[in-house]
Amino acid sequence: MQANNIVTVHVIHRGFYAWIAEKFFRRPHVTHIDLDAMGSFVFQNIDGQRNVGMIANLLSEKFGEDAEPLYERLIMYMRILYNNGFIYYKK
Repeated sequence: MQANNIVTVHVIHRGFYAWIAEKFFRRPHVTHIDLDAMGSFVFQNIDGQRNVGMIANLLSEKFGEDAEPLYERLIMYMRILYNNGFIYYKK
C-alpha cells in the first residue's frame, strides 16, 4: 500500500503459459495494479466481518454521490476480485 491509501495489488504470473510469455514476449513475472480511491477503500474494508451492505454504507458515507450507482459498481467490483482469486465469500 502506498502512503496515500491507494492499494497496489501484486499479481504473480505462474504456470507454463506465463513462463512462455515471460521468456518470449518479455512479460513481467509480477504485474502491479494500482486501484483507484474507491477500489482501495473497498479493498481495505473487506475484513471477513463486514458484509456487502455494510461496505456499501461505508462507501456511500465516504464518497457520497461519486459512488453512484453504488450497489451495481460494488457488486461488479467484488465479482472481479472474486473471479481473480483476491477474495472469497464466507457462507
